[in-house]
Amino acid sequence: METRRSLFGRLLGPLCCGLLLFILMLLDGSASSEMYAVDVELKDASNITCLYAKWMMNFSITYESNISEYKNKAFMLPENVRYDGSSCNGTNGPLLAIEFGEGHFWSINFAKTDDTYQGNITFIYNTNDAELFPDAKRKGLITASAKYPLHPIQLHTVFSCHHVDSVKAGNVTNDFWNITLQAFLQNGSLSTAYTYCDKDIVATTAENAVSVPTATTTEPTTAATVTTTTVPTTTTTTTIPTTSSTVCTTTTTTAAASVKTTLSPTPPPTAKTEEKPMTGNYSVNVGTTVCLLASMGLQLNVSKEQVPLIINIQPNTTVVTGNCGKRSADLRLNDRNSTIIDFFFAVKNTSSEKFYLKGVNVTVIRPANGSLYAANNSLSYWDASLGSSYMCKKEETLVVTKGYRIKTFDLRVQPFDVKENKYSTAQECSIDDDTILIPIAVGTALVILIVIIVFAYLIGRRKGYGGYQTL
Repeated sequence: METRRSLFGRLLGPLCCGLLLFILMLLDGSASSEMYAVDVELKDASNITCLYAKWMMNFSITYESNISEYKNKAFMLPENVRYDGSSCNGTNGPLLAIEFGEGHFWSINFAKTDDTYQGNITFIYNTNDAELFPDAKRKGLITASAKYPLHPIQLHTVFSCHHVDSVKAGNVTNDFWNITLQAFLQNGSLSTAYTYCDKDIVATTAENAVSVPTATTTEPTTAATVTTTTVPTTTTTTTIPTTSSTVCTTTTTTAAASVKTTLSPTPPPTAKTEEKPMTGNYSVNVGTTVCLLASMGLQLNVSKEQVPLIINIQPNTTVVTGNCGKRSADLRLNDRNSTIIDFFFAVKNTSSEKFYLKGVNVTVIRPANGSLYAANNSLSYWDASLGSSYMCKKEETLVVTKGYRIKTFDLRVQPFDVKENKYSTAQECSIDDDTILIPIAVGTALVILIVIIVFAYLIGRRKGYGGYQTL
């Protein structure tokens, strides 16, 4: 099974993206690349479609290292995947199974009731994979499972979700977006009726739209326009090749009819270089207790594009999530479901315990131009003693990977030991500490004075020699 992608991607993807990804990971534990989409049409023995699935997704896994330090590994679905085991006759219904890398297995098995359907995700990842988990303390296969979509979907409707929809199971976070999904298709054809996820705000309601039968969560986002168009002509589809042990047929056909969903995404806000981003105040709670505090202005700079991309994170449209632990914590800032930045904090294993920024993930969702992604889990920024906060009022630059930089302004962060929902005493960054300028100024003045004295001495000696005549 191959996923559909452009000629440019087919020619350059294996050579450039794979090589660059490997080199960056080898050198500094960082990676950046464009993502590959899941694009599958599963057919039964009668050549009738039982499952249509198209989406983008990535993974974020927290694991314990050999030195008892918790690390985060973020990665995307690779270009080369295997669909062995996919079938229209799974345990309860259609089963989409994806194998990739060194023994990783992801699947979703759909089941239905009289009027709804829902999938059950099983993700088995292998920490023996030295590329993804080079220093994992626990070796072997680890399983995580969760239901998806979160709410059952009305039968005979297409589930659509343009915005990022996250599923967390144990130490695994699975992000999905740009989803077009339907299981149990009638007569093998996609429905013209849609069920939208909670996070999608539909500006123009389609004639046959079906609302999710649960309470919706309203976020301060800019509405995305969804247009449903029925295409009367056939379209080339990709079917899953199967072996004799499965009920699906090995065939590539065209569907009798298809539904094309045209999404007008919320574009990432761009800014001029001189525009300073607004300062946002963010917090993560455990119950009613604040466990992580952060305030900062954030500007993302992506220079790998032909036209450099500059995005200011807007606090009033940013949704905050995160987790707190004794030795690790994370903060996710999701601006308009188009720009997502994850910050991962950890405690250093030293005699004087300090926290620091361990890793950063960046996701920029651009359906029209291809989504961008960068991750680095080997950083060392913002270190301060436990029980205190880190502060840097002046502009500071975080280098995530080559071509991805984050500028921070008026930064203050405390990921551990927050007391009474307030910041503790701040440890300032070196560029903020004006006291360091005093010895520098004194040293510079002394050097200048010494140079003046030496020059005066040399000039005086030359004049002295000039007063005598040779006999």
